[in-house]
Amino acid sequence: MAGPAHRASDDTTPARAANGMVAASHRLASEAGVAVLAKGGSAVDAAIAANAVLAVAYPHMCGLGGDGFWLIYDPKTQRVDGIEAAGPAAAKATIDYYRARGCAHTIPARGPLAALTVPGAVDGWRLAHERHGRLDWADLFGAAIRLARDGVDCAASLATWIAGGSAELALRPALARIFLPGGTPPEHGDRIVQKLLARTLERIATEGPRAFYEREAAATICAALGPRGSPLAPEDFARFRAEWVAPIATGYRGHALYEMPPPTQGLAALSIANLLDGFDVAKLGAKTAAYFHHVAEAVKLAYADRDAWLTDPRFLDIPVSALIDRRYANARRALIDPKRARGDDEIAAGIPGPTRARQDAAGGTCYFCAIDRDGLAASVIQSLYYDFGSAEMGGDTGIVLQNRGSFFSLDPGHPNRLEPLKRTFHTLIPALLTKDGRPALLFGSMGGEAQPQTQAMVLTRIVDFGMDAQAAVAAPRFLLGATWGEARRTMMLESRAGRGVAAGLERLGHPVMMAGPWEEAVGHAQAIRIRDDGSFEGGADPRGDGAAVGL
Repeated sequence: MAGPAHRASDDTTPARAANGMVAASHRLASEAGVAVLAKGGSAVDAAIAANAVLAVAYPHMCGLGGDGFWLIYDPKTQRVDGIEAAGPAAAKATIDYYRARGCAHTIPARGPLAALTVPGAVDGWRLAHERHGRLDWADLFGAAIRLARDGVDCAASLATWIAGGSAELALRPALARIFLPGGTPPEHGDRIVQKLLARTLERIATEGPRAFYEREAAATICAALGPRGSPLAPEDFARFRAEWVAPIATGYRGHALYEMPPPTQGLAALSIANLLDGFDVAKLGAKTAAYFHHVAEAVKLAYADRDAWLTDPRFLDIPVSALIDRRYANARRALIDPKRARGDDEIAAGIPGPTRARQDAAGGTCYFCAIDRDGLAASVIQSLYYDFGSAEMGGDTGIVLQNRGSFFSLDPGHPNRLEPLKRTFHTLIPALLTKDGRPALLFGSMGGEAQPQTQAMVLTRIVDFGMDAQAAVAAPRFLLGATWGEARRTMMLESRAGRGVAAGLERLGHPVMMAGPWEEAVGHAQAIRIRDDGSFEGGADPRGDGAAVGL
């Protein structure tokens, strides 16, 4: 399925507030989060409420059937901690299992066979709330339940993605009944009702988060999808627990930049920052071909390392410390030529790892962030992987299952090969920047392959160029990635960057493909900047339907 870019807002004014803020890719989610803050809830409470609303209002991008990752700054300890809420492959999920079902080289991206990993997001909510929740668990889901039961207006992004994927959705009766009423894609503003999802949310609210994994929901999902090929079993759900993990970090212009460790691509985001930290980025200029070129070349280098190594660190000893070490970055930076773009073969040369062919990543994801008046901050990302994930609903739960497991390789020699109870390479990365031990910026983006690239552009525009949060997420971006049928990476560049920038990039050797002025493929970014006076400044991507809302 694919969704065309939709009209962007002309509003370029950042949100400002003194008592808390939420920024999410749908305004209703931000408003639900701020309502929780107003009741005395914490930033974590607000983030859970926002995520639950996103599952209803942005069901093509995230939901209860997907995974999530958190970075949380605790003002009491002045620490940043991570939550890994990413479910592993089922115990029965082996390469032989898939080959016996006709999958010689790849796992299908859609259908029951694509639903092979446990959804982790809900247990991530549990873990975050146990440590940082202030309101009762049941108080966090009222807005989401009401919107699912009574209906929510179809967002612009949702309408365009449904229209672009209507043929695929039509093959899935459970999804078609909701998202193709009468066989026709809804228009922006049409009402979408999800009563089954409302019932599941009510049960999670009243029975607690573990009810999702140990009671009716898990059994119903497995009973619906197992006979049709999914290897998931109730025991896989019951076994799963989200985990607190230590983030990985590096320095950037006197700040500390935190990312999630493997199996996420957080190390790629840190590598890009390390490489750019060795250049006078501000001197390049924010609107020049030189700026885009240096970021793009840093992305190539970071992705070469990422693609060589990234998988579940429980199954491969990944040299994370070496890959994000400044000395390594200094050596690799010599490959960035200010006068020409290097090819992938040059970039990959000399990588000390088991380099494999790149796996291109799609993305159906929501990034959102929240901060409260006490300085507790949450940077969160949640996803179904593709839009509408596996395109399979788990029986009468109303839950669409992710297809994150389709990213596993069926090549026994690949570092990200499928193995039982293994977590796949994850594109999801929330980011958090601190200065002098306090949060300075919460930021991130949807977009699979685009996420480290977008993070680098938002980071440099705020830190190096002094842009406000809204200007930074709205400024023209590029997406460096392989397009259909192409072995070489193409640079998709938003037309607002200007023909002169595009021509300059082409002269440097970048294969540029001009996109529309507001291209959704470059991701929906959100950001909250903590100003020197302690107030909050928020930005929400005009490419999406979101808002930064303050208290």
